[in-house]
Amino acid sequence: MAGSARSRSPEPRLPRADELGVLPAIERRAGELLKGHEAYPVFAGHGLDLPTLQDGLQRGQLWVVDAADGGIAGYLLAGELSGDFHVLQMDVDPAHARRGHGRALLRHALAQARAHGHAAAVLTTLSDVPWNAAFYASEGFEVVPEAQWSAGLRTVMAEEAALGFPMHLRVAMRQVW
Repeated sequence: MAGSARSRSPEPRLPRADELGVLPAIERRAGELLKGHEAYPVFAGHGLDLPTLQDGLQRGQLWVVDAADGGIAGYLLAGELSGDFHVLQMDVDPAHARRGHGRALLRHALAQARAHGHAAAVLTTLSDVPWNAAFYASEGFEVVPEAQWSAGLRTVMAEEAALGFPMHLRVAMRQVW
């Protein structure tokens, strides 16, 4: 037998309201992977709160993927930005990383975006972290030059700069379908 078969990630689903409380802990554990990176203090100091997650659930733009052990392996929170589908936050618990959960979440969210009439998806991410920009590029996202940023992307980038993100490492990305 050549190599090992990779198990398929479960289908993402909407979380139950009583599951929202575990998502900030997943975000914190995923953020710990950035210890030593110049963006780490921003991630460590600014996490998602329960009202934001509840709002995402009410909009139907928050999905989770289950781990084999029955817990939640990761989540994706989305919204809308200047008419585009906006991937606001996606985290996979490091204990469940590299099993396809992030791809499953992203592909599911983008399928939902297309089904709801969005023509494109946007996000902001770090350019130098392999599981950030390079991952999204492998899923068809392209870096958007600053001159082509929508008003919404300009606002998001200004908010991120105000939080203290190292903006020389921050990129906006877009996928059009």
